[in-house]
Amino acid sequence: MSEPSVSLGGRPRGFRQSPARQLLGRLRGNRLAVSGFSLLLLVFLAAVLAGILSPYDPLTMTVSDRMQSPSAAHLMGTDNFGRDVFSRVLHGARLSLEVGVAVMLLTVGVGVLFGLVSGYFPRLDGPVMRVMDAMMAFPAILFGIAIMAVLGPKTVNVVIALSVVYAPRTVRIVRASVLATKQLDYVEAVRAQAAGHLRILFRHILPNCLSPLVVQATFNFAYAVLAEASLSFVGAGAPPPTPSWGNILSEGRIYMQNAPWITIFPGLAIAITVLGLNLAGDGLRDILDPRMKT
Repeated sequence: MSEPSVSLGGRPRGFRQSPARQLLGRLRGNRLAVSGFSLLLLVFLAAVLAGILSPYDPLTMTVSDRMQSPSAAHLMGTDNFGRDVFSRVLHGARLSLEVGVAVMLLTVGVGVLFGLVSGYFPRLDGPVMRVMDAMMAFPAILFGIAIMAVLGPKTVNVVIALSVVYAPRTVRIVRASVLATKQLDYVEAVRAQAAGHLRILFRHILPNCLSPLVVQATFNFAYAVLAEASLSFVGAGAPPPTPSWGNILSEGRIYMQNAPWITIFPGLAIAITVLGLNLAGDGLRDILDPRMKT
C-alpha cells in the first residue's frame, strides 16, 4: 500500500487549510496588522486592568501633591487638583474604548440595515441616500456638537451622537458592495429559484460585503475615539469629574508651560490608540482584498 506523499512542511500533498487558518496565517504575515493589533492589545489591557494597575483613585484630590512632575510616586505626575495623571489616563482609556466599541457596533448595524435596503431595492435607494448625503454634508465634529447640545453631556448621548455622525459612511460602503454583488450570476440564479428577499440579502449578498465592512468598522472605531476626545475637550462629552482623555487635555491646556505632562500623556494615549486602529484597518484591508492575496 503506497503511503501518501508528504510535503516539506510535514503535511500531505493536497492538504488545504481552513479559511480561518488561512486568514490567521495572512494576518501573522502582515506587519501592519501585527503592529496595529499589538498596540490595541496594550490599550485594551490597560483599560480592562485599570482598577488593578491604577496606584490611586482617579477622582481623589490631594491639594498638597498638586502639579508634581513625573516621579516614582506618580509615574505621569499630578494635575492641578493633585490627582494622579497615570490613574486618570488608565480610566480614561476605559471610557474611550467603551464609546469606540459601542459606536462601531451601532454604525455597523445601521450600515448593514440601510445599506442592504438601499442597494437591493431601487425604489428606496433614492430617499435613503439623500438622507445620508444630507447628514454627511455637515462637518463631523460640528454635527456631533450640535447633537450633544440637544441631548446633553452624557456618555450614552456621546455614543448616540457619534453613531449618527459616522453611520452614513458605513451605509454608503455597504450599498456599494450590494450594488456590485446583486448583479452577479449566482445571485441571479438564486433569484430564479424564487428565493425570498431576506434569504438573498443575508445568505448570499451580505457575506460578500463583510470585507469592506470590517475595515470600515475599524476606522469608525478610530473616528469615535478621536471624536469622543474632541467632544470632551470642548465640554460636550462625558461630564467631569469622569476621567476622559479629552477632558484631561482640556483641564491641562492652561498649564502647558508649567506642567506639560498633564497634556502630553493623554495625548500620547490618543495617538497610540488611533495609530493602532489605523494600522489594523490598513492590514485588514490588505488581507481581505482578494487582489492582494498574491
